[in-house]
Amino acid sequence: MEEGTSKSPGHSQGTDGCQQWDPREDCDVRQILDRIADKWSLLVIALLEGRSLRFTELRRRIDGISQRMLTVTLRQLERDGLVLRTVYPVVPPRVDYELTPLGATLHVTIEALVRWTEDHQREIAAARDSYDRRAEAAAELVDA
Repeated sequence: MEEGTSKSPGHSQGTDGCQQWDPREDCDVRQILDRIADKWSLLVIALLEGRSLRFTELRRRIDGISQRMLTVTLRQLERDGLVLRTVYPVVPPRVDYELTPLGATLHVTIEALVRWTEDHQREIAAARDSYDRRAEAAAELVDA
């Protein structure tokens, strides 16, 4: 084994020289994670599972997203090969979006994350309440 390498799966080397969990901004792995872990990307991927939707349908279904942010998100997902954009030559132009086979594989991971969130939401709510009570008590001590 070469010096500086590790057999540990937590330290696998990527094709760009970055290691798993590498925090450097120029790391491909981090850039991909930043993209797919974005709240808008997660919602788009979830909504496109098993179907194609038009831009207006996506925007209507994603509460709080602006037209610009949806456009940027869809372009980035298309660039990464996760979403396919199909333009139909009709008047007015019709554009549909759907997951690519690669994007569909990501949906499985997103489902697991959502299931974990659903399974643990009560625990998280309790932890938040506990934290907020402690922070409020600490703030009262500082103000006193």
